[in-house]
Amino acid sequence: MSQRPRLLFVSPRFLFPADQGGKIRTTQILRGMKGGHFEILLASPVAGDEAQRYRAELDAICDRLIAWPATSRSPLHALTRLRHLPASQPVSVISDASPAGASVVRDALGQADLVVFDFLHAMILAPERIAPPSLLFTHNVEAEIFRRHAEVAKNPLKRLIWQQQYRKMQAYEAQSLKRVETVIAVSERDAELFSAIPDIPTVETIPTGVDLEFFPAQEPGDDDHIVFTGAMDWQANIDGISFFMEEIWPCVAEQRPQARVTIVGRNPSPALVERARRLRLPFRFTGFVDDIRPEVAGAAAYIIPLRVGGGTRIKAFEAMAMGIPVVSTALGVEGLPVTPDEHYLRADTSTEFADALVQLLEDQELRRSLSRAARAYVEEYFSSQAVAQRFEEICLRTLESTSSA
Repeated sequence: MSQRPRLLFVSPRFLFPADQGGKIRTTQILRGMKGGHFEILLASPVAGDEAQRYRAELDAICDRLIAWPATSRSPLHALTRLRHLPASQPVSVISDASPAGASVVRDALGQADLVVFDFLHAMILAPERIAPPSLLFTHNVEAEIFRRHAEVAKNPLKRLIWQQQYRKMQAYEAQSLKRVETVIAVSERDAELFSAIPDIPTVETIPTGVDLEFFPAQEPGDDDHIVFTGAMDWQANIDGISFFMEEIWPCVAEQRPQARVTIVGRNPSPALVERARRLRLPFRFTGFVDDIRPEVAGAAAYIIPLRVGGGTRIKAFEAMAMGIPVVSTALGVEGLPVTPDEHYLRADTSTEFADALVQLLEDQELRRSLSRAARAYVEEYFSSQAVAQRFEEICLRTLESTSSA
């Protein structure tokens, strides 16, 4: 039997493929912690033969998988979610509820010395009393995301629904944070927002990391190729690309008619794809890809036109690590300690964004200087191994502080 303390890591989603920022962050941390101070038990839903198909990936991040059957998400899933609108909890949280998962987690807690709930939504699986010392790993300030959706929604009904869900998420988030010994935030800004909640526990911060071996440095391209990466079934990304397509692209195309855009990410919105086709725009939607690097390599610019969202964007550091110069809204790099005009170009309005992108496409030296400065910065401060070590230290402190209390 292992003499190491057992760390139970509860995820409301199966972590592979690691095709979202949160999954990438979590798998990098677990990979860096594997074989260290803790024996890692990963509890998560599993659909079909996923555990067999991703056996090697799972072995790299945990010592044992404790699974329950994943809830099937049919094409009508979005419609069935509407029945939860009157509930006291946010719809997105209720969607991760699972009696089977809650039962598995309750039993697994009896084997654990410490538990990490990954994402706020994982708390829906926690029993009323959490026996071992516990941490909540927050990838965002969830309530803030909902508030921002309400602010940009043009449809009055959608705005009303987002406002309602915001109030519910705000209450659920505050309640959940108070149930654990330690909250882990992904930026100092998020930590400050959490710390302002009355009676909040200890809040620790980890930086955003990137796998520098997986994302090697390269020179930016010269052919006006623009890229974006991100799950295209996430509302914040859909809104961002809609904003880019409708309000930014016409100005870019007028000045750089040879420019083209590749949108890399799973499940692109059919409405977006159809709009690009109908308008004959040079936009290519790849859908899910096993590896984003071939799609991004050699691009002249990487865009993050986000207007809603929260936490930090791993995609920004991945682009910087690869040497692709970035144009982003302030929100697109929110929580990342990066400097405009040194590590990226900042643009918040549609006019500013179009001007900055055109400037980047026209100026080879600007592309190269941003590329090299950003890569050097990420190399010095934000390796994924350093982040995993920091996460492990927080877990150890939580375990030691509760043991000595």
